[in-house]
Amino acid sequence: MPETTTVPPEPHGDERASDRIIRHIEQQILSGTLPDRSPLPAERDLMEQFGSSRAVVREAISALGHRGLVEQRPRFRPVVRKPGVEAAFAAVGNIVEHLLGDENGVRNLYESRLFFEKALVRQAALHACKQDIDDLRTALAHNEAAIDDSEAFYQSDMAFHGVLYRIPRNPIFPAVHSAYTSWLAPHWSRMPRSPERNAMNFRSHAEILERIIERDADGAEIALRRHLDTAWEYVRVTFPSSSTPGRDTRS
Repeated sequence: MPETTTVPPEPHGDERASDRIIRHIEQQILSGTLPDRSPLPAERDLMEQFGSSRAVVREAISALGHRGLVEQRPRFRPVVRKPGVEAAFAAVGNIVEHLLGDENGVRNLYESRLFFEKALVRQAALHACKQDIDDLRTALAHNEAAIDDSEAFYQSDMAFHGVLYRIPRNPIFPAVHSAYTSWLAPHWSRMPRSPERNAMNFRSHAEILERIIERDADGAEIALRRHLDTAWEYVRVTFPSSSTPGRDTRS
């Protein structure tokens, strides 16, 4: 584990004790003194270094976690997360989870995914290169092969959509996909699954790919929208009030 300096930084004006610890650790993360994925110093070491109580140290670590600079895990020392796109989404993950406690919150997130992916399939239909098409074909083949295994099908389903997020060559987009799958996973896991439903989703994916290959941007968007609208009806049954009519996202 990398060693931290034993000389605590000088306080800034009326800076609170926890803010001083936050500032110091943040500087060490940004400078690389504390490398990405390395554990933070032990609580006791930080207490001695800064002459602070355990409560103050824990307050500082919690604040660093909310900023996406450390990952806190029960019974393990916090781990450094160097600032990046994935760390940024991880930082807002707890906030998003609070918004997903009811159907309306999940529906709003789901609609944002629909909005995003409609743009992605249009982009793919207009600009996907041969390698992108090959990647989609490979993902679709894995999707078909997993129809009789719902867990494997779920993984291949995410992989197929993941290719769409990679096609624009924007490093933010794959992180957006990871965030969506993480935030919506609890509801995915409770959805009814069967080989018949998997086969239906596979056919939807095949239609999306066919429209992309044909360079039919409008058709690809319609196929994607139909696919996700149908999927939402299965998500709705994961809520106690699943009898509530779903909003129509079609335009």
